[in-house]
Amino acid sequence: MREEGLKQVLCIHPGGLGDVCLSESVFLSLQNHFGSAILGLGNKRYLELFDEYFDGLEEIGSRKWLSLFGTTVESPGLWERIVLIGKDEEGRLRRDWQSSSRDRLIFIDMYPHGAFSPFDPGSPESRAERAVHVEAYQLEQLKRYGIKPAIKKAAGRKSKRVILYPEKGFNKEKVPVDWFVKLHDALRGKGIELKVLASPGMSVSIAGSIFIVGLREVKDFLAPGGIFVSSDSGMAHLAGALGLSTITIFTDFDPAIWHPRGANISLRMGDDPAVGLVENMVMERVGSVP
Repeated sequence: MREEGLKQVLCIHPGGLGDVCLSESVFLSLQNHFGSAILGLGNKRYLELFDEYFDGLEEIGSRKWLSLFGTTVESPGLWERIVLIGKDEEGRLRRDWQSSSRDRLIFIDMYPHGAFSPFDPGSPESRAERAVHVEAYQLEQLKRYGIKPAIKKAAGRKSKRVILYPEKGFNKEKVPVDWFVKLHDALRGKGIELKVLASPGMSVSIAGSIFIVGLREVKDFLAPGGIFVSSDSGMAHLAGALGLSTITIFTDFDPAIWHPRGANISLRMGDDPAVGLVENMVMERVGSVP
């Protein structure tokens, strides 16, 4: 029985869309361990996509939670356990928040050190041998707190639908939109259901391109499954989490660490993935669908 006045487990995850998708197995592991009494705190529009793991969700940027970051004197109260999935290299957040967690605060480092470094030298095989994928890295840390890791495997959603997702680069270099136009032209008329999902701020000169604002609606759009072709992006991680087969082109970061979960083929833009190469990969996967 919970102590009088003691709040439920607080799970803090301040990451973006891709980060949240990569932490789904951690959410499942926490739910298996603590039950359903978990309040999720983070970017609510991303956490809502995985609301089945939480008893409630709140926005980390709201005034109610400013005390966690030392900007007000109001106490966040006492919690049965606080779980932080993020970055805290100097340990300041853990020191500040431990007084609000009855039991030892659980800290899950969000991604390995060096994960944002440029590609390591050496062959792709040697890089892959040294790299640890983000999901595995996070799950391994649960063991030190006596929490059994559980991997969430999305049911494969095979179909002859192919979704192309060009995206404008802001913090990352992205595959040019013209490349997606060429791939669309190469795949058109090959007996597949071909869709182009346009990202915010992206002008795509392909007739019938779809623009969807809300992430819930994007999730519904992806639900029937298929093959998702994109640059390294949060949307690629969402597609992988939902069970789509993904073909992801990386320009900046190591795919061995950052590739989407599930059935994924990762390519490097530096290796100049020809349109014909990706076209063949798509058609091979389409051919495997009954």
